Amino acid sequence: MAWGTELWDQFDNVSSHTLKGLEFLEKYSRFQKDRCDVENRYAADLRGLVKKYVPKKKEEEDMQFSVHAAYRRLLAEVGDLAGQHELVAEQLATSVVSDIVVVIKELKDERKQLLQEGARLHVQLQNQRLQLDKSKKSYEKAFREAEKALDAYRRADADLNLSRAEVEKQKMASSIKNQQCEDGKNEYANQLQKTNDLQHQHYAVLMPALFGHLQGLDERRARCMQAHIRRAVGIERHVFPIIHTCLDGILAAADNIDPDQDSQLVVERYKSGFEPPDAIPFEDLSEWRPGEAPLGQLPPPPASSPRPSTVKGTLSAARFKKRGGIFGIFSGSKEDLDNLPPNQRRKRIQQRMDDLASKISQETSARDGLMKMKGVYEGNPALGDPMTIESQLRENTQHLEKLRIELHKYQRLLDGGDQRSSLSEPDSTLSRSASDSSMARAGAAAHGQSAPSTPPSGHGCSNSPESGLGTSHTSLPDSESEEEPPAPDAADGPAPAADGRGQQEDELDYADEPLPVLGTAQALYAFDASSEGSIPMQEGEQLLVIELDQGDGWTRVRRQDSLEEGFVPTAYLQVLLHPSC
Repeated sequence: MAWGTELWDQFDNVSSHTLKGLEFLEKYSRFQKDRCDVENRYAADLRGLVKKYVPKKKEEEDMQFSVHAAYRRLLAEVGDLAGQHELVAEQLATSVVSDIVVVIKELKDERKQLLQEGARLHVQLQNQRLQLDKSKKSYEKAFREAEKALDAYRRADADLNLSRAEVEKQKMASSIKNQQCEDGKNEYANQLQKTNDLQHQHYAVLMPALFGHLQGLDERRARCMQAHIRRAVGIERHVFPIIHTCLDGILAAADNIDPDQDSQLVVERYKSGFEPPDAIPFEDLSEWRPGEAPLGQLPPPPASSPRPSTVKGTLSAARFKKRGGIFGIFSGSKEDLDNLPPNQRRKRIQQRMDDLASKISQETSARDGLMKMKGVYEGNPALGDPMTIESQLRENTQHLEKLRIELHKYQRLLDGGDQRSSLSEPDSTLSRSASDSSMARAGAAAHGQSAPSTPPSGHGCSNSPESGLGTSHTSLPDSESEEEPPAPDAADGPAPAADGRGQQEDELDYADEPLPVLGTAQALYAFDASSEGSIPMQEGEQLLVIELDQGDGWTRVRRQDSLEEGFVPTAYLQVLLHPSC
């Protein structure tokens, strides 16, 4: 139904209705804006909740348990849910609220123009009606005056006492008034015709068109609200699959909880490896006699025999005191693993070894990159000075040696070596070997050969020069000044136990058998040993091979006329292995 025909006389009500409609659309726009704020606050609260309950760094050990892993995944999925609510708020703000604000402004401007046009038409019609009323009043006045003049003329014409001139005067006045009445009548008729024409145009053409525009405006306002309600629902439906995925992830995390596996992890984490204690024996105090040790107390340890002498450069047992230097890395992260139960101790050592292996891999990759860069600089000096890489290579090599030495020490502990020693006390041969490892490469480069890497520090052989056995004439510079301690005097009390428990904890004893001979080797070039763990050799000298190159460019040899042994560059040798090897 058209407003122009049905509501032709309800201009004020139509104007009020359209105003209320636009105000209602503004109200819906404010609702969506507040909805965006609610979604943003809810998302922020969810993120704050996740941040509040996320496991701390000290709780990362518990992430091995399936319950804790499921909990962490739940927090991640809740964070993703918060992201979806933020997305809903953002799209509502850009696709709904902003569009509605623009539409409201356009509708308000159009309504204002239509109302102004309607007011102008009403004023025009009102002015025409005023002209009609004015002409009508003029016509009525002229008609009354003409009637009055006609009556006066008739009375004068009937009065015989009046002269002919007075009668003619009354007749002339009546004629004038009658003419004025006719003019007023014509003016009234003219204005009436104009008024009727304008009124018909107003109510049949102009105002129906205006009402039609207002009706279209109101319908566009309703359609705008309908479209944006649908758009808001579509925005929420668009994130429903992602929200369902998040919820499915939470359910999957719950399904991954394995109580049996968690129980097994508890056993692996806290199992000590000790056997339950035996029954406590009964102590009969009546059988104790003076002069005897109380029951349950061990007798004093027997006196120990003198320590055997050591020979520098041989494979006999040697005693080394702890040294600092570049091996302060052990004291910086010292942890007394001896106080841990066997299982926990083995697990902790394995974790340290894994970390060290990762660091060694990183340092090795960095060294390879530096070597490639140095080769590029040597091939094209315009790109850079190769000497600038030397200092970085030396630092990298020293760091790599530290890591290998530490890894080797943990490996010995894991393999069941000296489990009573502290990780903060590396032997002196290890420290000297790492600090002078780069000097052997310099000696090799002086003969025009490519310098191999530093002598191995942890390639799986427990008899390597870093272990303190079979070192060269440059090894153990302090061993010549050491003298054997005097035999303990009986008057001084019992001597320390032979197993070393009475000695200081910073001393280590090693006594390994000589390594078997794998073959022979002839020195192709002379080599001056300048680093710990290496031995010098003359060109053409015959040597015994006791350990093959492990991929680091060094071979372990022993002199034929003595027990002196050490590492020499593999590139300087011509090796002939025994058929059995």
